[in-house]
Amino acid sequence: MRIDVMGDAMIIRPKGELDHHYASEIREKADRIILKGEIRKVIFDFTNVLFMDSSGIGVIMGRYRLMEAIKGSVCAFGANQRIKDLIKMSGLSRLITIYPNQQKALEVK
Repeated sequence: MRIDVMGDAMIIRPKGELDHHYASEIREKADRIILKGEIRKVIFDFTNVLFMDSSGIGVIMGRYRLMEAIKGSVCAFGANQRIKDLIKMSGLSRLITIYPNQQKALEVK
């Protein structure tokens, strides 16, 4: 997993399976950066995610709540059809937008 900060945006780039063990690592690292106070947008890059379970949904939801509290936003890009379906079935699609690529995700305020 890699986290990139670009201005006021943080891009979380998980790889492989976004499950319970991986989710806690993402949560800890991302929250540490967000709580410094400079991040206004969290972007999940799902390009290299092959599988996501309810823990992954929890990571997204938790970052959404945190960003909502500071008037920020959460979005994603690079999701395969399986990940898009999971986001839709979980109801997250009402809260976050999935963009076709990183550039589009960064452009939208």
